Amino acid sequence: MKKIKTSTFDFPEIIANNFLYVDKTAIIWKLVEGGKDEYFLSRPRRFGKSLLVSTLKAIFQGRRELFKGLAIDKMAYDWTSYPVIHLDFANCSADTAESLETYLNHLLDVVAKENRIGVEKGEPSIRFENLINDLAAKAEADAQAAAVAKGEVKPGQVVVLVDEYDKPILGNITNTEHRDAILRVLKGFYSCIKKCEGRIRFAFITGVSKFCHVSLFSDLNNLTDITLNADYARLLGFTEAEIRSNFADRIPLAAEANGCSSEELMQKLLKWYDGYRFSEEETHVCNPVSISKFFNEGYRFRNFWIDTGMPTFLLELAKRTRFNFEESLSRPVSELAFKAYELDRVDPLSMLWQTGYLTIKENFVVDGIGTMYRLGFPDHEVELSFNMQLLAYYSGAQDSAMSSIVYSLTMHLREGRLEDFMKTLQAYFASIPYDIRGGDEHYYQTIFFITFLLLGTTIEAESRTNEGRIDAYVRTPTTVYIFEFKLNKTARKAIEQIVDRRYVEKFMNGGLPIVCIGANFNSKKGQLDNWKQLAGGC
Repeated sequence: MKKIKTSTFDFPEIIANNFLYVDKTAIIWKLVEGGKDEYFLSRPRRFGKSLLVSTLKAIFQGRRELFKGLAIDKMAYDWTSYPVIHLDFANCSADTAESLETYLNHLLDVVAKENRIGVEKGEPSIRFENLINDLAAKAEADAQAAAVAKGEVKPGQVVVLVDEYDKPILGNITNTEHRDAILRVLKGFYSCIKKCEGRIRFAFITGVSKFCHVSLFSDLNNLTDITLNADYARLLGFTEAEIRSNFADRIPLAAEANGCSSEELMQKLLKWYDGYRFSEEETHVCNPVSISKFFNEGYRFRNFWIDTGMPTFLLELAKRTRFNFEESLSRPVSELAFKAYELDRVDPLSMLWQTGYLTIKENFVVDGIGTMYRLGFPDHEVELSFNMQLLAYYSGAQDSAMSSIVYSLTMHLREGRLEDFMKTLQAYFASIPYDIRGGDEHYYQTIFFITFLLLGTTIEAESRTNEGRIDAYVRTPTTVYIFEFKLNKTARKAIEQIVDRRYVEKFMNGGLPIVCIGANFNSKKGQLDNWKQLAGGC
């Protein structure tokens, strides 16, 4: 049984220490086997992008010995060695143009040292251009001096690999004072790839997001975007088949630890960590880090995604733009949702997709319009993370406190303690600080919608909002609860609406008792000021 290493994404280290590696080299071969190519790939956080870049680096350094027994070792590939410029922005914390230039110069110095050449001091973009040209010239000179066999060294070409290219941008997306200057530095720096493309055998740029040509990619229009290319939908992440094969020795142990069969364990794994789709095809993959951590940390079903934290700018953006979560999760969208965007016109829906909180759940063709898509949470882990962190942000509560509140609400309903449920809900809203509380209907609709989404992760729950009202239901093993929440009206009005609109009809044949509750939220007090249960049941 090979050890699982979740703290390193260095391919040579993984192979040298005989750690578990899920072989993706057959797909990687499609990227590298052709001639000159330049690619862009967007994937969410914690999805194996750095390991992919490290693997590409080892391939282009001609280190075939590392790939013994892997798919690519059996394929037609010449294993030519190239100078590799590997630029990793994962640890970049620059918040000004000046600090970014310092970081860029540091990266270039590291590459120059690795390749035993010197690069004159100066602006990073100029140094980058000179580094590409100097390394290409050095490769050509080395080939001629050594008189190596044809094809062993490709004279005059280098490989450029950029990991987390957008980290300096995403880290400063709300830093309007310095953001544009940072963007200009990066745009000039990355433009060197276009300027020197005659010297580049292969370029690969990866990150979380894709910015529009105007803001960053205007000089990189030669890149082939494979983000939604079906050929590479399985390039990152683990498929169900890969989990069954690579973790076959651990699945029975995990099943025993969880008191279930191996097949039941697989289905639970897929519910928790599977569901990402990166093409119109049905191919879907699991989060590789979460799967690895599950098998490496006691076979416990945990929310590993939440450990990374939801980007603050995404929370701020959703609240500032009054983003309608309910509508976004219910209505289809066009392919524009997956397009690049400008920094001054960031679309929350696009960002939620690119950061991995939403994925393709369904696609269909509409005559005269084209392909439409329905988006949704990829899996239980992400849904839980998103709703918990968003609700904590909207209410000012800590994530741990929010977890406790949702647990209490769930248990109260499971055990039929309606009064305790309503008191907990009242206390929760009363605890929201005045300066955080929104004063309009949209704010409260969002709070209620997310609260019932969270309840729905453990029991069946659903919420719908409309003008001046929020209606919801919860189905436990013993009871169906129907709620109608009014805003700045009365609980009596809410009860009347339940009756007038005959909400109970859809549940009458379910064989469970139905309890109807009307409540009113007072936006001035920031409280649920009264609630009523329909006398005599529904």
